[in-house]
Amino acid sequence: MNNDAISIALTAIRNANIRRKAMIRIPATKMTECIVQILVEEGFIKNAAKYKDNGKEFLDVSLRYLGKKKDPYIAVIKRISKPGLRVYSDRREIPKILGGMGIAISSTSHGLITDREARHKKIGGEILCHTW
Repeated sequence: MNNDAISIALTAIRNANIRRKAMIRIPATKMTECIVQILVEEGFIKNAAKYKDNGKEFLDVSLRYLGKKKDPYIAVIKRISKPGLRVYSDRREIPKILGGMGIAISSTSHGLITDREARHKKIGGEILCHTW
């Protein structure tokens, strides 16, 4: 059984983008809520709402698309640090995704933050995912 909620959420978003779905439902954990909130703040996702069904919590995520062809805002969303192989970055080695066009979400001592915030605060941490 897969207990990696982050991978499940990122894969659901990736698959929904391929199928051009307007909304998806993913299991809600503190980590997935923070990741989705960062994606909303950065403009990759329209919005997200918490939903409770039979004692379980879910996130209803509305995806964004461009124009009549419905091209997705998220071209690539990729998990970097996995349960079997953790990837950490020092404050001097924080990756810059596509020259600043994309974002890297990091888990730091200050919570989940983007690569730009981590560079500004001069803190490193575990790189969870890349998005562009």
